[in-house]
Amino acid sequence: MDSPLLARLGQAFRKRREALGFSQESFADHIGMHRTYYSAIERGEKNLQIDTLQRLSVGLETPLWQCFKEAEAGK
Repeated sequence: MDSPLLARLGQAFRKRREALGFSQESFADHIGMHRTYYSAIERGEKNLQIDTLQRLSVGLETPLWQCFKEAEAGK
């Protein structure tokens, strides 16, 4: 999948994850997701469902709207 929005959203997730001090593996464990799947999200390779977005948002302790705002700012 080649979506600029998904790529920017993945970058926003990575930035938040790193700010919280999580590695990809530890964050994936924290939210109950496989590391390789989460890694693909950060690379913008997964078209995310709303429940997955919510799971990421809760794990990052960030409202979902804020993640989208940061992704839009990354244009």
